[in-house]
Amino acid sequence: MLKNDKYEVVIGLEIHAQLNTKSKAFCADEVAFGAAPNTLVSPISLGHPGTLPVHNKEAVNMAIMLGLACGCDIREYNTYDRKNYFYADLPKGYQVTQMDTPICINGKVEITLPDGKTKDINLTRIHMEEDTGKGLHDLDIVNTLMDYNRAGTPLVEIVTEPDFRSGDEAYAFLSEVRKLVRYLGVCDGNMEEGSLRCDANVSIRPLGREAFGVKVEVKNMNSMSNVKKAIEHEFERQCKMADNAEEIFSETRSFDAMKGTTFSMRSKEDANDYRFFPEPDLPPLVVTQEWIAEMRERMPDLPKELFQKFTGELKLNDYDAGILTESKEVADYFIAVCEETTNYKAAANWVMGAVKSWVNSHATHIENFPLSPATIGDIIASIDQGTINFSVAEQTVFPLLLENPSHKVMELIQEHNLALMDDDDALQTWIDEVLAEFPDKVKAYKSGKTNLIGLFIGQVKKKSGGKADPKKTNQLLAKALNN
Repeated sequence: MLKNDKYEVVIGLEIHAQLNTKSKAFCADEVAFGAAPNTLVSPISLGHPGTLPVHNKEAVNMAIMLGLACGCDIREYNTYDRKNYFYADLPKGYQVTQMDTPICINGKVEITLPDGKTKDINLTRIHMEEDTGKGLHDLDIVNTLMDYNRAGTPLVEIVTEPDFRSGDEAYAFLSEVRKLVRYLGVCDGNMEEGSLRCDANVSIRPLGREAFGVKVEVKNMNSMSNVKKAIEHEFERQCKMADNAEEIFSETRSFDAMKGTTFSMRSKEDANDYRFFPEPDLPPLVVTQEWIAEMRERMPDLPKELFQKFTGELKLNDYDAGILTESKEVADYFIAVCEETTNYKAAANWVMGAVKSWVNSHATHIENFPLSPATIGDIIASIDQGTINFSVAEQTVFPLLLENPSHKVMELIQEHNLALMDDDDALQTWIDEVLAEFPDKVKAYKSGKTNLIGLFIGQVKKKSGGKADPKKTNQLLAKALNN
């Protein structure tokens, strides 16, 4: 949390999310990360004379769903504009965007802070536009090389109100937005690859003053932790400047992750005049109420809805529900397991424990986990029915199933003789042997130290190779010790 006796920080965020479409925003060029430079281009994305753009309906669908998820008002009549600037990363010399008619306005996103409190972050707008190309600065010692594969990729820009008062709040918001776009399937949320990017507008003001200070924009942050660090550094830098009576200029700065500091890129006063004017080649886009209703029907359950379902209908605690809703894929797998069992707590424990442990140890995704939800349900059933205990299930059955995913749980239990022993004669023999080996403990138990029952149970379990039925063992032990 940012603290200062004299100033408070005021922060607004601008988040660019690349949409998960197969083609670009206004032409049929393929969208793919990691392709050879300048192989995913065409006369349209390169801005050749005489070429005409067309709307990508799926990109519009995704923008509508994101707006609905954030509680935005969806605009029916949409137009596009040309944002003109002569940078090398846009071969057309302009970017097609929405200036005056963003497709989504208002709305909010609720965040949860480290202390457990919640806060609503209000949105100004979500608008559609196209991405730029990418400059490569490390392949030539003299020249910057341009890769235009990314140019024309569909984007949405999420612009917030200046509602943040700390780097922690910005971090929580980015986490929530990334989770949201992944649940919706509209963006993969990968900041390292640039499919989710964030700029922060940071200013300070004396405590108690309502008027905003001079805004400084910080760009080029490729992780949520870097956004938090950049905000915290910028707050400290501006506070020191204010204390030294130095003027804070409106400028664009970049963040150096190695040093943890920001540095100036250009003054806002020197910024280009973008000279927005209507895009003449794209007809207005009309989003009907029927279209909006169709997108609402397509939307999956969102994290907060699933959290309420898990804590309400399935009776999980807040911690378990929070872990299980962090990822849509994990939540989907857990729901599928719950369709195979009514022991929802056991299902949660297996997904959060053994299943996620395997996924993490293999550095992969849960989609690649080899066991079906039905198999996990069968493991839970075998424990609940008393066929095996949890330790046998976790330490023996689960690893055997990973080696043989097509096998049935009961087949493996029978094949490897893993079922719990509930034969009274065999259990009594082991109990008699244990009591004979620990006469002093038996005497101590009978004198009142009844917590020693755990020792005897453990020894019987050891003699049986973990196959002694714990319930039967308890009954027979208590009978033997009380005689």
